[in-house]
Amino acid sequence: MTLEKYTSYKDSKVDWIGKIPEHWNITKLKYLGTSTIGLTYNPNDLCNKEEGTLVLRSSNIQNGKLTFDDNVYVKSNIPKKLFIKENDILICSRNGSRELIGKCAIAKKEDESYSFGAFTTVFRSKLNSYLFQILNSEIFKKQSGKFLTSTINQLTVGNLNSFEIPLPPKQEQTKIALFLDVKTAQINEVISQKEKLIALLKERKQIVTNEAVTKGLDKNVELVDSGVEWIGKIPKHWEILPGLRVFKENKRKNTGMIDDRVLSLSYGRIIRKAKEKLVGLVPESFETYQIVKTGDIIIRCTDLQNDKVSLRTALAKDDGIITSAYLNLNVKDGSSEYWHYLLHVLDITKAIYKLGSGLRQNLSFVDFKRLNIVLPPKQEQLQIVEYIENQTTKIDKTIELQQNYITKLKEYKATLIDSVVTGKVRVA
Repeated sequence: MTLEKYTSYKDSKVDWIGKIPEHWNITKLKYLGTSTIGLTYNPNDLCNKEEGTLVLRSSNIQNGKLTFDDNVYVKSNIPKKLFIKENDILICSRNGSRELIGKCAIAKKEDESYSFGAFTTVFRSKLNSYLFQILNSEIFKKQSGKFLTSTINQLTVGNLNSFEIPLPPKQEQTKIALFLDVKTAQINEVISQKEKLIALLKERKQIVTNEAVTKGLDKNVELVDSGVEWIGKIPKHWEILPGLRVFKENKRKNTGMIDDRVLSLSYGRIIRKAKEKLVGLVPESFETYQIVKTGDIIIRCTDLQNDKVSLRTALAKDDGIITSAYLNLNVKDGSSEYWHYLLHVLDITKAIYKLGSGLRQNLSFVDFKRLNIVLPPKQEQLQIVEYIENQTTKIDKTIELQQNYITKLKEYKATLIDSVVTGKVRVA
């Protein structure tokens, strides 16, 4: 199919739609189908999979599809009308995040045994194959956001029903739905392949770092068992030392406001926080913070038990101050960059979660004093750091290119859908 302009247009009298083909109409959703709010349940109704019914929530709506990675099951008596039917459009109608309001997915036949929750709304219509393209478009999401109040992020049934849409003749609806189904599926497949490539590149990045800091760069060197589970075999001429031989704990308080440059640990990096962003949960005085020097290794040591996702270690590349809740390690000898990469491996392989103590499995300097770590000669440390930085820089550039490509594909898909469903181009 190709895309062309229609021969003549008229004013839709709807700002966000603009001009539409002369033979199209504008109508409200309430004249095309029915909107139904999902099931209201309380925490006592929750149960395991075997005892209850799967109730879909906004988290089950991802990228225009229903996903089943985050499910809840409810044992209450559910009315028949609240079970998903084929071609139902499930819309996120309430969420803590305003930008998620309006995201939607269309149900397939095999979804008929599921119900849906109170923060979602189902729209039912014989035209849903076409209407889904409109409700899944960026223009709908932008318009639905205008209905939200400042106090409650909610798209009501009344507002949804009053939503005005362009409506072509039945034959064109079928053409549009088929074209966009095929075209968006093709685009989504390319995006999926790019995302898989990015995942492989990130995995490769971890492997490069892991092998370099624990095995060195010489592939012909003799390896021996380190006796440390998370390290494995190491070059024969390397040593295994307790952390106390390498690290010391820094406890330099910012008493007297020696420094006012506030740092933060974010996704495995130490970043400087702009002063205008120092709002909300901040101390009365930054004198309680600790001083950080370039080359210090910062570790977030709390709550390992409940968080097995975050990156907890980072190397400071600027002087500044950071919350005293973090552990600040100073390197006694050798390359700070090498020791950072070694602890980063401990972090990304999640071996760090075998350390710590207490109910919430917190870490302390004692854990790092006792930690057995591998010690290459200093010259090798520097060579390893240079190699890792060269290799990971190349990988990061490739990842950035793929991410930019994905962004462009998503922008193209959104523009294509918006143009087709508003009649700016014709599916011929």
